[in-house]
Amino acid sequence: MSIFITGATGFIGNHVLAQLLEGGETVHVLSRRVPIDPDHPIGHLVDSRCVKIFQGDVLDRESLRRAMMGCDCVYHIAAFAQNWARDPGIFSAVNVGGAVNVLRTARDLAVRRVVVTSSEVALGPSNGTPVDPTAPRAAPAFTAYEQSKIDAERAIQEFSDKDNGVDVVIVNPTRVFGPGLLNEGNSVTRMIALYLGGKWRLILANGEALGNYAYVRDVANGHLLAMKHGRPGERYVLGGENLSFNRFFEVLAELSHCRRHLLHVPAAAALAFSRFEEARGRATRHYPLITPGWVRTFLCDWACSCEKSQQELGYNITPFADAVRETFEWLSRTGVRELSREGG
Repeated sequence: MSIFITGATGFIGNHVLAQLLEGGETVHVLSRRVPIDPDHPIGHLVDSRCVKIFQGDVLDRESLRRAMMGCDCVYHIAAFAQNWARDPGIFSAVNVGGAVNVLRTARDLAVRRVVVTSSEVALGPSNGTPVDPTAPRAAPAFTAYEQSKIDAERAIQEFSDKDNGVDVVIVNPTRVFGPGLLNEGNSVTRMIALYLGGKWRLILANGEALGNYAYVRDVANGHLLAMKHGRPGERYVLGGENLSFNRFFEVLAELSHCRRHLLHVPAAAALAFSRFEEARGRATRHYPLITPGWVRTFLCDWACSCEKSQQELGYNITPFADAVRETFEWLSRTGVRELSREGG
């Protein structure tokens, strides 16, 4: 059986690809550029007999067709997942248009099953109880990225409702962290590295806002489980434990034996700074450290329930403390911690 995957050069997709290859699968990979550089995320696979790399883009239907030809199932993980863009329309173009292109191509090539990676943000913030994927969303989007994920899910659901012969399953990862590429998709691990190096000193507001933190190896395995066991038209949260910012940093301190003095930044001050950063980004080439939409996002609770995934997919959650220990070990082994070291 041949499998097609988009987004294999990203944080989560790279782990999904690795697990597929560990299972002996033959994989067709779509990459926007030829990975001739050994430092490229899939550069080491150029000569692999189990991997066929196709240059292309999710916005190019012809390159999708070439890469997907002969495959039985598809993992669509690629997305524009940056926190900000000067042209916010790129979020919809890639995240909605790309998903529709993948599904249309899968339909045309009679692919039997597609797993699409969405995000917890498409579910909306929690309101006292962890969000369940069956519950309707009750709040507007805070960011262009979040809106694009909401719109993409609507397009996917409309597509899957049609009698087109393609089974579509949606997965919703939460705040994913762990060993791997230190890009914006792995911002939690970047934050952990900065904390270890003494360069992270801030907590937003009172620090009690909840988030759900998922270990990347669990999330990658959840993709494979969704392909095997997911029900068509359904969505599944791939998450971990729900923690406040305060508890998150308490665990880091306990496990690293390194307790940093952290400053609580009032919401009003964070919003004022984010407005300045956004304005600066629009006026110059500066990339904002944070924008107002993301400040508002992190002021909300984002507790999630993985019960449906556990019951229907057999999804397993690595305890947060164990996942953090493994992340610490990886940061130390790879020298990433050295990059962020600072006295005190």
